[in-house]
Amino acid sequence: MKLPLLVSAFAFLVLSACTETRFESPPGDKIEACDPGWKGFWVDASENANRDDAENAAFLVDQECRFLLLERPEKDGPLKQIHIPLNFVHDRGKHYLVIADNQLAGVVDVGPIHRMKPAPAKAFFIARYELNGDKLSLFDIDTTRVAHLVVDDAIDGTVDSGDRELHVFVKGDRSQILEILRKHDLFDAEAEAVARRSTQSLDEYEASYSARRERSKP
Repeated sequence: MKLPLLVSAFAFLVLSACTETRFESPPGDKIEACDPGWKGFWVDASENANRDDAENAAFLVDQECRFLLLERPEKDGPLKQIHIPLNFVHDRGKHYLVIADNQLAGVVDVGPIHRMKPAPAKAFFIARYELNGDKLSLFDIDTTRVAHLVVDDAIDGTVDSGDRELHVFVKGDRSQILEILRKHDLFDAEAEAVARRSTQSLDEYEASYSARRERSKP
């Protein structure tokens, strides 16, 4: 599953309907609604990002620690702020981002869990992240690797594969999911998305973007 950066490269994670791993439970009982290190206005710093920050708004985490995905539906229009509740888990020096799939309604099209009847009311996407000063790197789940673990009965779950699609559901309660994360390396080695905390405020960013658009007009 992937979110644009975050939720274009989300790619906070960008959501992919074709390849995804979801978990029955979040990992562990020590789940936090805020990581203060995320506060600020962030721009895309991935390799394929535009070098001009005025084109790279990614997300804002305000002083109340609300995660606000930023997107611009119209080129000359204002940024749209989409609130997505995030959760954070810190365990043995590793840091995880946890998103309930039912919180993504209206942001991306997330269908029901494949090969599960009845489908659970909700499931969870998990990504690993590294925060180094003003640089945030997000590592997505390697769904192919997880699928092999399920097929080999190393972990409990279901796999549904088809033409260019792979859907994996990992079963377990909170303690079991946390133990899976501890025991198995489920994540890509390369960061799926990289963001940098901007020195600008969101208002300053919008002013520079508007000025750039005006200069570019014939």
